[in-house]
Amino acid sequence: VPKVRDSRGDSDGPRRGSLCERHCAAINNVHGELGELGCHPHRPRVPPATSTPSCCQQHSEEVCESCVLKTTLTAENAVEANKLSNNYKFGFKKWKSHVTARPWEDRSEIVKELYSDLNVIRASGGSTLTCGNVLYLLLFGWWLSLLYVLVAAVMFLSVMGAPYGRLCWQLAGYFLWPFGKVIQKVEVPKSHQVCDAGAGESSALLGGPTPRRWLGTGHWHHAGTAVWLCLGYPLLALAHGLVCVAAWLLIVLIPVAKLSGRAAARLLLLPPRRLLVRRLGTTQVPLEGEVILCCYRAANPYYYKYAVDGINVFAVNLLPLVLVTLVLGYVDSPNHLTGSAVKFTLALLSIMPLSYYIGMAIASISAQSNFAVGAVVNATFGSITELTFYITALIKGSREGNRCYAEVVKSALTGTLVGCVLFVPGLCMVIGGIRHQEQRFNSRSAGVSSALLFLSVGGVFAPTLFSKVYGKLVCGECHNVTQNPLGHYLCHNCHFDLMDNNGTLYYSHVQPLVYTVSLLLPAAYLIGLFFTLKTHTHIYDIHISDCHMPGHHHSAVVHWSRWRALLILLLSTLCMSACADLATEHISPILTNSTISQYFIGVTVLAMVPELPEIVNGIQFALQNNLSLSIEIGNCIAVQVCMLQIPILVLFTIFYPTNFTLVFSDLHVYASMFSVVLMNYIFMDGKCDYFQGTVLVMVYFILLAVYFFAPSPSGC
Repeated sequence: VPKVRDSRGDSDGPRRGSLCERHCAAINNVHGELGELGCHPHRPRVPPATSTPSCCQQHSEEVCESCVLKTTLTAENAVEANKLSNNYKFGFKKWKSHVTARPWEDRSEIVKELYSDLNVIRASGGSTLTCGNVLYLLLFGWWLSLLYVLVAAVMFLSVMGAPYGRLCWQLAGYFLWPFGKVIQKVEVPKSHQVCDAGAGESSALLGGPTPRRWLGTGHWHHAGTAVWLCLGYPLLALAHGLVCVAAWLLIVLIPVAKLSGRAAARLLLLPPRRLLVRRLGTTQVPLEGEVILCCYRAANPYYYKYAVDGINVFAVNLLPLVLVTLVLGYVDSPNHLTGSAVKFTLALLSIMPLSYYIGMAIASISAQSNFAVGAVVNATFGSITELTFYITALIKGSREGNRCYAEVVKSALTGTLVGCVLFVPGLCMVIGGIRHQEQRFNSRSAGVSSALLFLSVGGVFAPTLFSKVYGKLVCGECHNVTQNPLGHYLCHNCHFDLMDNNGTLYYSHVQPLVYTVSLLLPAAYLIGLFFTLKTHTHIYDIHISDCHMPGHHHSAVVHWSRWRALLILLLSTLCMSACADLATEHISPILTNSTISQYFIGVTVLAMVPELPEIVNGIQFALQNNLSLSIEIGNCIAVQVCMLQIPILVLFTIFYPTNFTLVFSDLHVYASMFSVVLMNYIFMDGKCDYFQGTVLVMVYFILLAVYFFAPSPSGC
């Protein structure tokens, strides 16, 4: 609570009073100031009071304590406030990016520079000799300038295209080093037919000699334009297009992409007499005419924040990869162009941008809808990425009669659980701890997730423990070590057989237990939702305010409307299914020919690659000192794995028989339980630092080493 300034001085009245009175006075003062600014809280707030004693008489000490403990988050509009509120709701997908367009005046100067056009002349551009500009010269500048020289020669040889030849000669010097130079669109007097707008001949702007006239008729001028559009422009437009694509993919060189895009789309289509190229001096003078291009820097490291229609630039650049994967996977099915390893890698990488689009669509729909619609969308599509891959893998394993696919799915489930419990919060704690010495989080809300996690892990591994107790141990090969019939035997490939006596143990005891657990876990998940979202919402201590400063635009401009977000969600899910089908189609050679354990492949690649967008969101929350959401991201995914994904897979096996049984190997059981216990021990006191995060990450890598050196599961 901010301090209340006492304008009366020390001598005006006593300064005594209880802690409650001072807190209530501060709250009244804050609400008074917010009311003047037009703030509209979306949560119940303390009613205004006329005096401090009446406030404390009207509200008990609990209210004042809640005023102190409440965390207030400010949103630009009602949609963003709803999104922030959903981030703190259990079972809702946590999303960092904005779902609405931020007001231009609220953005930092760094972000404003990212979205500014290349037509602004600065008062002081600074030195143009930078590493990014030199990189532009080495990658694009020299050959682009050489190409302009060649096109200029062609234009001069054609005679009719001589004006465009002179323009290309000037642009050759410009694109060799465009920094600190400006290209303008100038007005030409009607008495001049065609003027040579060279940098040293424009007397109207530079005080030089009178521009020379290029003699010719209107027919001759049109003929020169036709020659330019046939011989010069297509080649230069293609070159600028390649530069634009390459620079955009490099992200930090997006200014170069903007430069080339504007050059191809507008600059090269203007008449030569309308263009003026000049170098900016140290003393700037007002320039007449429209500025088309003015660039100072070729690279900007902050372009990782750049977004197109609310979509991060990384997700935009990876979207063509999805199209390439689908075309290459279904057109080249005999593997004539590429092998299975390449197609599997492409399919797995394509899951990352699709996961981002699914997350963005879910957050957009939830922020623009009521609680019921948001809960249904999150419960339906929240785990669609993982379930799509698991179900397609089980279907393929059932068709081929290969049990290895079921073991890979179990490894992926365990890897997601272990990674979200250890790696995701640990990495966020390490990265956030570098900026903040100590980070605190809501231990009570984390305790709810931890309790559900304990329950879910116990329920998921209950059939496994049951089979260990009552199953019959069967070994594939045994050798007598002591050469004595009563001596010691060394056995290999041992497992607990559940199908003894025609599967009496499995069908009569284990399978009913699996179905019972699969019904109880979703019920416990619903109880957790009701507890955190209905009866005990106060444990999150979050207060969302929709505040607008005077003069700001109040209306929310959403990036994706509800119908557009729904369409993108359905298309992304469809593409996700296709990519998952390709991944499972081409994983078989990797599983059979690879020397790495199938356990390791499932625990690492198949488990963590779809979760990369969630990891990025967690890191961004940790950098903003909001570790509570970073922890909730990992816990929420782990709880959904046990309480939603596994029961759905069990339900799927009822209608489509597969080799998937809810009986895990000992390694999966020990790794999962140890991870959950360690996570609860670390999060016990409600505060952490980078050292505790390092412990979690190191334990995760130790478990990965165990999986790496573990032998392949039976059946693979």
